[in-house]
Amino acid sequence: MDQPHTTAGTTALGGGSAGDRFDDEDYPAYSMGAAAEMLGVTPAFLRSLGTAKLIEPHRSGGGHRRYSRYQLRLAARARELVDQGTPLEAACRIIVLEDQLAEALRINASRHQAADA
Repeated sequence: MDQPHTTAGTTALGGGSAGDRFDDEDYPAYSMGAAAEMLGVTPAFLRSLGTAKLIEPHRSGGGHRRYSRYQLRLAARARELVDQGTPLEAACRIIVLEDQLAEALRINASRHQAADA
């Protein structure tokens, strides 16, 4: 399954100024424990999202998983779907398709704006 969001241009854990990292939704600011606590899930659930290829956490220098705000939003959506009874693999596919649709709509809107200008 393709990752729904790219992080091109995002620097590794040490790059950029503090302000840049604070505003960067792709900056891997959250440890697995913090992410699991924020979402009300277990670390095993977060690992399962990695296995399903929905999110691939960044790794710290010591090999620990680190999650971005964007990845946490995807994980929260996955939890919502799973809590509604959707199997994990299906939930991940739904999220990928939702993200692809949102990106296509953003592209179309920007093309319409450019054509109108």
